Amino acid sequence: MKKETFEIEWGGKPLKIEIGKIANQADGSCVVRYGDTTVLGTVVMGGPRETDFFPLTVDYEEKLYAAGKIKGSRFIKREGRATDEAVLSGRLIDRGIRPLFDKRVRNEVQVIVTILSVDGENDPDVPAIIAASCALSISNIPWNGPIGGIRVGQIDGEWVINPTYAAREKSALDLTISGTPDRVLMIEAGAKEVDEKNVFDAILFGQKHLKPVMKLIDEVVKKVGKEKLTVQGLLQEDADVAALKKEMAEKAKKFLKEHIDQYLFASPKTSKGSRKDAKDDLKNRLDEYLKSEQIGKDKRKWALEVFDDIVEARVAEAILKENKRVDGRKLDEIRPLSVETSYLPRVHGSGLFARGETQVLSIVTLGSPGDEQTLDGMEESGKKRYMHHYNFPPYSVGDTKPLRGPSRRDIGHGALAEKALLPMLPTKEEFPYTIRVVSEVLGSNGSSSMGSTCGSTLALMDAGVPIKSPVAGLAMGLASDEKGNFKILTDLQDMEDSEGGMDFKIAGTRSGITAIQMDTKTSGLSKDIMEETLERAKTGRLQILDAMAEVIAEPRKELSPYAPRIEIIHIKVDKIREVIGPGGKVINDIIDKTGVQIDIEQDGTVFITSANADGMKRALEMVSAIVAEPEVGKIYRGKVVRILNFGAFVEFMPNQDGMVHISELAPFRVDRVEDVVNIGDEIPVKVMEIDDQGRVNLSLKKAREELGEPQAEQKTGGSSSGGSYDRPRRDFDREGDRRGGGGRKPFRR
Repeated sequence: MKKETFEIEWGGKPLKIEIGKIANQADGSCVVRYGDTTVLGTVVMGGPRETDFFPLTVDYEEKLYAAGKIKGSRFIKREGRATDEAVLSGRLIDRGIRPLFDKRVRNEVQVIVTILSVDGENDPDVPAIIAASCALSISNIPWNGPIGGIRVGQIDGEWVINPTYAAREKSALDLTISGTPDRVLMIEAGAKEVDEKNVFDAILFGQKHLKPVMKLIDEVVKKVGKEKLTVQGLLQEDADVAALKKEMAEKAKKFLKEHIDQYLFASPKTSKGSRKDAKDDLKNRLDEYLKSEQIGKDKRKWALEVFDDIVEARVAEAILKENKRVDGRKLDEIRPLSVETSYLPRVHGSGLFARGETQVLSIVTLGSPGDEQTLDGMEESGKKRYMHHYNFPPYSVGDTKPLRGPSRRDIGHGALAEKALLPMLPTKEEFPYTIRVVSEVLGSNGSSSMGSTCGSTLALMDAGVPIKSPVAGLAMGLASDEKGNFKILTDLQDMEDSEGGMDFKIAGTRSGITAIQMDTKTSGLSKDIMEETLERAKTGRLQILDAMAEVIAEPRKELSPYAPRIEIIHIKVDKIREVIGPGGKVINDIIDKTGVQIDIEQDGTVFITSANADGMKRALEMVSAIVAEPEVGKIYRGKVVRILNFGAFVEFMPNQDGMVHISELAPFRVDRVEDVVNIGDEIPVKVMEIDDQGRVNLSLKKAREELGEPQAEQKTGGSSSGGSYDRPRRDFDREGDRRGGGGRKPFRR
C-alpha cells in the first residue's frame, strides 16, 4: 500500500494519520500522531469461533521505550502483564467501538493499539481511540463506524480540548468521550464536584469538536478504505437455512407473545432468582410447545437462540409503553437500601452497603507514608497514597469458576470507585496516612461499582478519615426503540441491561459529580437522553446520601484504636543524614529498638508511625535528641568523654560535646581535672556560650548550683575562696576523633 499522510490542526496541535507505511499485513492499520505522542492502531479478523457471543478483544500495549524508560526491576527488564493504566485505556477503546459491531458475527476480531512514543504532554488514550476507529474504518471488517475520541477539561471556567497532563492538574473536570457530533457511545470522567449542567455542557462541547476528527477519518476512508464484507457473508448461511431460522424465530415470538406477561409481569419478581426461575420456566414451556409441534431438535435450537432477545425486547417494551418494570418498581425508584458501619471488629474501618441484591463490604486500612505505592509505568511515575481494590468473586452471582486474580472488569470497577472518592480525600499534610480500601462484592445485581463507592465512603468515615463530603453513586438505565422513543431507569438491574439500553454510572456528593462511566448497547445516546439522565441521577444520588447519613453523617472524630498513629516532626535538611546514619545504621537502630516505622521527606518532614504509644514516645525522643541543638542557659546531662589538663569534654547530646573549663568544675580552685570528674562520669552541665564557630562552653558548677545538687568536695591544700582562677590560660587542641571535637579548629580562650 502506498504511504499516505492526512493532517489537521486540532486543539492547537497537529493531528496526523499515516497509512501504508507500517503493519500492512493487518486488515487495517494506521499510525496516529498528536503532538509527539504516537500510536499504532491495528485490527485483524480471524475465522469464526464456536461461541454464543461476538469475540472481540481490545489490547492497549504500553511500551516503556515510548517514554524513554527501562523497567525498574533489577532482574526483569521486559514489559510484563498490562498495567492497570493500560487495562483502563483498553477498556476505554473497547466500550466505544463494541456497540457498532453486529453481535451476530462469530469471527474473532482483535484490535491492538501500541504506544510507540509519548511526549510527556499529550495522553495517548485519545489518539488510541482515533487509531482504533480509523483502523476499523479502513479495513474490510463490518463495523458501523467511524467514531472519534476527545478529552475535555475546564480551567478557570474555560473549556479546553485535550488538555496536557499539567493542565489536567488544574482542571475541575477530566472528561473523555467516544462518539460522533450527534451521538455519544462512551463517557469516562473524573470531576471535583462539578454540577450536572456543567458536565452536560462539557459533553456537548466535546461532541462539537469531534467534527474535524470525523471529517479527517472520512477522508482517509475515501482514499484508502477497503470494501466491507457483509455480515450475511460471514455467517455463511444459505437462503434455505436463513428462511428456516426466520420461521423458527416467528414461531417463538408468537408463542411468547401469548405467555410472556403471565411469567414476567403477573406478580412483581423482586429477586434476581425469581426472575431467572420465571425465564427458565418460560423457556422450558417454549421448548415443550415446539416439541408438540413435531419440530426437531436442530430447528428448536434456532427458536431457543432468540429467546433471550425476545424477552429483553418485551421488558423494554413494557417500560416504554406501560412504565412497567419486572420487579414492580416505578421508573425512578431505587431498590431497598441497607447501610451499616463497623461490621468487622478489628479492622481500621468498614462499611456494609446493599441496594437490592447488590451487596458490598468495603474495608479501610491505614498505613504509614512508606506504604505508598510506587508508580513506574510508561506514563506514571511517583507515588500513590490512596488505592481502591475491587474483588468480584464468583459466588456473588451464584456461580463457580477458578480464581485467577483481578479481571479487566475488576480493575475498571475498582478504578471508578477510586476516582469517585479521590477529590474528597484530605491532603497528605492534613492526613499523612496511606489509605487502602478493598471492596468485596458479596452479591451483585446492578452496579456493584457504585455499591463499592457507597461502601467505601462508609468505611472511610468509620475509620475517621476526614473526607470533605460523603460520596454515593448509582447506575442509570435506558429503554429505547428505533423510532427514538426512550425512558430513563433509575437503579439499573439484570434484565433491564439489554439491547437499546445503557449503563450510565454517576457518582458524586450533594454538591456535584465526581465520577462518570457510561457505555451503551445502542448506536449512541442523544443529547436529550444524557441531559435527563444526569438530572434523574442526581435525585437518586441524594436519596442514597440521605440513607447513609442516617447511619453516619460525617467521619468519626477518632481513629480506630487498632489503626497506627502518625507523629510528624520537622528537622533541618542538613540533619537528615544524621538521623539516617551511615548506611541507614542510625534510623534502623531506632526502628529495631522501638518497633516504629520512620519515613523522611527531602524537605526534612519526618513521619513516625506506630500502633504502640510507648514505642512512638521513645522514637520521638531518640529522633529529637539526634536533631536537637544546644540552647544557651539550658541544663543537660552528659558523659565525660575526654580529659585534658585545662578541662573536660562532655558529650551532652548525641554527636555533640562541649568543654567544661577547669575553672567551671567547682566553686573553688581545682588543681587537677581528675579531682572533680573522670572519663565516663555522668554529670549535669549548663550551656554558657556557643561561639561563632559552633563550639560550646559548659559549666558544671553553675548546673549543680541551679539544680541544688552538692558541689564537688575540695581537695586538701586547695583554696576555698571561690575566687578567680589565676592559672595561665593556654591554647588547646580539640582536633581528633568525634569525642575530641570532630576535627574542629583550635579553641582559644
